[in-house]
This record gives sequence, structure tokens and C-alpha cells, in this order.
Amino acid sequence: MVAVELKIGKFLPEYKGKMEFYLNVLNDTVKLPHENPSIGIIICKSKKRTIVEYALKDSNQPIGIVTYSLTFELPDSYQEILPDGEEIARRINLLMEK
Repeated sequence: MVAVELKIGKFLPEYKGKMEFYLNVLNDTVKLPHENPSIGIIICKSKKRTIVEYALKDSNQPIGIVTYSLTFELPDSYQEILPDGEEIARRINLLMEK
């Protein structure tokens, strides 16, 4: 199992403790005996390498910290496979009518 937490700002050390809590709960209550331990991924807008290193230094849980970036234009490779805004609106309207 994978626990994913998306943050809108920079990585803060306290996020590691929260993720460890989530992983402990998953491992104790949801994970089956034959399954591997759960993995945590924290996705943040930004991170400082030294902060991440010290935050995870003594962690015994598999936790990864990654960043994301925003763009206002959809890459060409996605334009062919994702619906445009009008199509999304049409589909939402169809769902709401049901």
C-alpha cells in the first residue's frame, strides 16, 4: 500500500511524523501478513535537501519526499489523451442529471 499526501507549500519536518502515523495505522490495521510494509510519499511544492535529510535521518519507515510544479499549458503529449475543458463540463453535467 502507498499513502500519498499532497501539500500546497514547502516541505516541513512535521510532515514526516504525520506520515509515519499514517503508515503505522495502515500496517497495523489494513496490511495483510503476506504484504510488504506500506510506503509513504509526501508531495510538496518545494523542499530543501538538508531539511529533508535531517527530517528523515532516523526514520524507520519508507518515506519519499517529491516536488511538483504547475503549468498553465497542457503538454502536447497529454492533449491527445485528455478531454478538453468543454468535454469535462459536458461529462459533469451528464453525471449531475442522473
